[in-house]
Order: sequence, then C-alpha cells, then structure tokens
Amino acid sequence: MGILQQQWAPTSLDLYWKRCRRGEIMTREDGPEGAMALKLDVSRTDDIAVVRCRGRIVFGKEADELRRVVLGLLNETQRIVLNLVWIEYIDSSGLGTLVASFVSARNRGAEIKFAALSPQAQRVLTSTKVDRLFEVYDSTEDAIKSFHPHPEAAAG
Repeated sequence: MGILQQQWAPTSLDLYWKRCRRGEIMTREDGPEGAMALKLDVSRTDDIAVVRCRGRIVFGKEADELRRVVLGLLNETQRIVLNLVWIEYIDSSGLGTLVASFVSARNRGAEIKFAALSPQAQRVLTSTKVDRLFEVYDSTEDAIKSFHPHPEAAAG
C-alpha cells in the first residue's frame, strides 16, 4: 500500500489573500505609508453637521478619527448625520465606534442619524441589529428634514 496523500484545498484565508493580491480587497497596508482607509468630510446645514464617510471604519486610526470628529461635533451641535454611502467595510471596532458615538450623543441630549447606507454598511448594521439603535434614511436630505425644529426656533 502506498502513502495516503492529501489533496491540498485552499482555505478561506488563502482565498482572501489571493483576492487582496488581485486588488479586489483593500488591506491596511494599501496606499502610502500611514494613509488612513477612512476619509471624513464635514459640512453644515443650519445647525446640523453632516459627516460624509468614505472608505473603511476599522480598528486603529480610522475608528479613532471618526470618534474624535463626532465628539468634537457634539461640542458644537446637537444634530449629526453620518452619510455612509461610500463605506466599503466596517469591522467590530468600527461598529463599536458607531455605537459609542450614539451613546455619547444620547448622554448629551443630541441625536445622530444615518443616511444613504452602502450595501456593506447596511449588511453589517442589519446583521448585528445595530440598525435598530439609529434612525436610518435613504438620503442625507431626508435625514436633515427628519430633525424637528428646535423649540427656540419655533417660538421665534
């Protein structure tokens, strides 16, 4: 009898790295040294801050920067919209950052709403049931309209 030979089958990790090499998946090492995989663009509409997020909300500089920006905005406004249409990936740390931001806002009497979720962001938020914490809108404009006017503004 001969030696039993096992046929090699690629693991999911092998397939992952193969996809990385083909450029189908971004890794933290992609791009220039020290480049973040998350870009944030902050704009304002009246007293509402809109944060357009592009890239990945992941452990490290990316999640830290999002948290820093949101906390800074909470010092200036009570109403924030996070537009996630260009989000490619959210890991567990990124998810934790979104939840922590929500809790920080609530503790300050502020609101954070999501707008225009990418399919990837929608999948993560739905599968973890985090989407139940946030109000989610199809567009930034819809999220902005959903904020009720401040009582001071209505009093005139």
